[in-house]
Amino acid sequence: MNKVVMYSKDYCPYCARAKALLEQRGVTDLEIIQIDREPGQRDRMIERTGRRTVPQIFIGDTHVGGCDDLMALDRSGGLVPMLNGSGPG
Repeated sequence: MNKVVMYSKDYCPYCARAKALLEQRGVTDLEIIQIDREPGQRDRMIERTGRRTVPQIFIGDTHVGGCDDLMALDRSGGLVPMLNGSGPG
């Protein structure tokens, strides 16, 4: 299974929804980077993604985007293959 990294904040309903979906799809090892707890990680997230909002999700080396992007990927049938390493990522 591809590594999943999610930039997040302590209180973020979109982050919670994204995490719940990933867990439903079998992700057991989710690396969460708390940008409100770790100084410098917010700037790193912006540098990597060009976005300022959380969550920002990476599957393998592929930037998936935010919660809505993750949900759309799942609806299109692309999330599970990507998580399993048979799709891009």
